[in-house]
Amino acid sequence: MAHFAELKTKTDPTGFTSDTHQVVERVVVVGNDCVPSDMHQDGETWCINFFKGGIWKQTSYNHNFRKMYAGIGMIYDPVKDKFLTQQPHASWSLDSSDDWQAPITHPTVTEEGDVRYIISWNETKYDADNTQGWEAIKSNDESETPTKYNWSGSAWVSE
Repeated sequence: MAHFAELKTKTDPTGFTSDTHQVVERVVVVGNDCVPSDMHQDGETWCINFFKGGIWKQTSYNHNFRKMYAGIGMIYDPVKDKFLTQQPHASWSLDSSDDWQAPITHPTVTEEGDVRYIISWNETKYDADNTQGWEAIKSNDESETPTKYNWSGSAWVSE
């Protein structure tokens, strides 16, 4: 079976820019009898004819081409000919593998003994101080207001 993503041109769905992107609306499965080979134009043409228009790009369930399997809300980059996840935060950028990376390296300390740090990115903290951004709470903290920890670059420091 072949898989195809229908694309709609929209203003940046994240709201970070006013750029337009091709956003995945849906993914459909098409029988192999309609598609001679992977990334063959006939498959996209078949989708256009069958679904009466639209922009269609084949996607690989096994990630064999176009970086990853398309999902609803993902972005298709026609220059790179790849499906990409939406930019998670305004400060993040694509690396050489086209994966989103934070401007500060992800913390290396993720647990202490049996306790894990539940780590998240805080864009507001980064905007206020570009040396901050990663924050965490401990997995065993069951208090009503858990203690927050900020990543110092080498250790977690409580707020």
